[in-house]
Amino acid sequence: MTSLWLASPRDSTTDAFDDGARYDEIIVGAGLTGLVTALLFARAGKKVAVLEARFIGAGATGNTSAKLSLLQGSQLQKIKQHTYQAITQAYVDGNRAAQQWLLEYAQSRDVAVQFRDAISYAATPEGTQTVEREFRVARSVGLDVQLRAELDLPFATYGAVVLPNQAQFDPMAVLEALATDIRKLGGVIVDRTRVTGVTAGPRSRPAVVRTGRGELFADHVHLTTGTPILDRGLYFAKLKPLRSYVTSYAVPGAIPEAMYLSVDAPSRSLRTAPSGDGTQGSGKHASDAHGGSEELLVGGNGHGVGREPSTQLRVDDLREWTERYFPGARLTHSWSAQDYETPHRVPFVGYLPRGRGAIYLATGYDKWGMTNGVVAALTLVSDILGDSPPWATAMHHRATLPAALGSGLGAGAAVGWWAAKGWAGALLGPRVDDLPRPGERQGLIGRSGIRPVGVSTVNSTTCAVSGVCPHLGGVLTWNAAETSWDCPLHGSRFSATGELLEGPAVRDLAQK
Repeated sequence: MTSLWLASPRDSTTDAFDDGARYDEIIVGAGLTGLVTALLFARAGKKVAVLEARFIGAGATGNTSAKLSLLQGSQLQKIKQHTYQAITQAYVDGNRAAQQWLLEYAQSRDVAVQFRDAISYAATPEGTQTVEREFRVARSVGLDVQLRAELDLPFATYGAVVLPNQAQFDPMAVLEALATDIRKLGGVIVDRTRVTGVTAGPRSRPAVVRTGRGELFADHVHLTTGTPILDRGLYFAKLKPLRSYVTSYAVPGAIPEAMYLSVDAPSRSLRTAPSGDGTQGSGKHASDAHGGSEELLVGGNGHGVGREPSTQLRVDDLREWTERYFPGARLTHSWSAQDYETPHRVPFVGYLPRGRGAIYLATGYDKWGMTNGVVAALTLVSDILGDSPPWATAMHHRATLPAALGSGLGAGAAVGWWAAKGWAGALLGPRVDDLPRPGERQGLIGRSGIRPVGVSTVNSTTCAVSGVCPHLGGVLTWNAAETSWDCPLHGSRFSATGELLEGPAVRDLAQK
């Protein structure tokens, strides 16, 4: 599954790894958060290095739907339900600052942006109350939203809240511009370099960053991966990993021109994107930036990582839904992304406990990384350089309320249940030698003695790997849509041949 944004040829430049080098700031992860953080530090005269395990944009940024919006489905009411009004206000203020920063940056670098209304709509009669609550909360934090009874869509809706003049763009175009600017200021970006650990010594000494290629040293280390790769602070246990899907289509005829997101299940997200080859359907309007035709992006059907019995059915459902309401739609791309939800629905950003003031993290964007990723970068840099904005100060001093505690306890209980289920199923299941040969794009768990083993067939090649996540020992499940082994505990993911794709795990699966 390759996203629309990653399908086009991209600059694959990487800088040399200088074993033993010392930097002011090392940023782990080359997504939007990491590269904005690096650019801001480089502008301040800091010596900066970005380390990326795969390639620029390989994670959530290169697989997002890339909506830059202050109206975020029903997110604001979720935040207020789990925190309080002052934090909801700080969240919106931070998102507004991030949106402004990114729009100004895109304009300065000639990155194409399309301005659209953001619309959160009810797809069921029961969703009407959710729309009305989101309207009230959005108004209370200063957003100029409107209620709308009807929408010009080919499927039934039951009311919507609308925020005009929000934005959408190609996220990889932004990352390429950021990478260029970082290098112009003397920063380095090194890909294919996985960080396996960070040791923070006394404050007078630099932190040691361990990688598969050697060690580096820095005054501060910023973990801007999807979930922190260090277990200190137990953030992996405080996050709920989620996967969701996006499909893009050439549509012969009119397509909706706004950015839509349902507030009820099953989730449906719609936006347009300029056509990649100029041959796609006509659409209602020309692209703001390209003057050409557009594709329709349809997303949704999210679920917990490793906890869905048939991921391919989730993708097939999106395609069937689109073809039903947009006759003649032709699939061009299909992909997915991983996001992390916090108990209080606002990101974790700041210093890492037991990091001796040298290690910082940013995580938990809950599918709204285009704004929250920049919020995190602005926060991390102000934490080091000083002059934190009021919204960042408020977010740092939020209290954990019972609703957030309950959400966290429920997530923890679910992890325990999946851990027990996985091991019980593996130990009571067949031995590896008794497994049938998996069909194409199929994976099965067997056991060798008491150790689970995953056997899969992809592109006619059968491969056996450890069926146990090296992070905390969860038994993996097979993801047919993405031909990967996924951990239902904390969201680590591995290719069919065992290569680590993402998660709190820091090493590959053993071959069997």
